[in-house]
Amino acid sequence: MTEFFSQGGYAFFVWGAYGMVALLLLAEILQLRAERRTILSRLGRLIRMRREDGR
Repeated sequence: MTEFFSQGGYAFFVWGAYGMVALLLLAEILQLRAERRTILSRLGRLIRMRREDGR
């Protein structure tokens, strides 16, 4: 098990790469969630504006 975690002497680079990928995936998910909220908000505003214009 120790050999697995040491990755043949390259543990810092291997686990650092895994950490960077995990961090970037998390950032992507958070960015997509924020973008989704913005889009839904804009759509709601557009629907309200169209309803007000139609009255």
